[in-house]
Amino acid sequence: MLQPFLVSTSVVALAEIGDKTQLLSLVLAARYRKPLPIALGVLVATLANHAGAGGLGTLLSGILNPTVLNWAVVASFVLMAGWILIPDKLDEGELAMPKKAMGVFGTTVFVFFLAEMGDKTQIVTIALAARYHDFFGVVSGSTLGMILANVPVIYLGSRFANKLPIKAVHIIASIIFVVLGGLALRNAITGTAFAM
Repeated sequence: MLQPFLVSTSVVALAEIGDKTQLLSLVLAARYRKPLPIALGVLVATLANHAGAGGLGTLLSGILNPTVLNWAVVASFVLMAGWILIPDKLDEGELAMPKKAMGVFGTTVFVFFLAEMGDKTQIVTIALAARYHDFFGVVSGSTLGMILANVPVIYLGSRFANKLPIKAVHIIASIIFVVLGGLALRNAITGTAFAM
């Protein structure tokens, strides 16, 4: 089904704008000035991270009572709608780069994977995988969304990032999460299993 892929791609791409991992992409691009290994590192780190998140979401959708799962999905979308409006910042601890022995690609995979742990886009990947019970559609869509949001920043740097209306993008993403939460609420109230 195409819907989980398209929803995951669009929601994650919007959620990633101004996110700490997008800021990390900008820092990596400025520090190393080697866009291809950085972009490939972001791809590998995202695939690994979102595969785990998608697996967890799919597992939860298989073991949780459908009513409990419906309400959990409602709660996650409502929380994401609010969380997306809080601007992210990179802490100094998150910028600790490993020794040069890892190279640009290895460093990017390592720091990006760690920065993505517990991040908005990882949480939304869990929620979407639970919502749609579609591991491949959600993981491929969320990974594409991350790439769509990060690769332009890696290649174009701050010239691109500084021109984005980040607040407006976050408001749009928040509205999408509210709509998804409303649809999930309808399903929870009516007892419908994951239909949109």
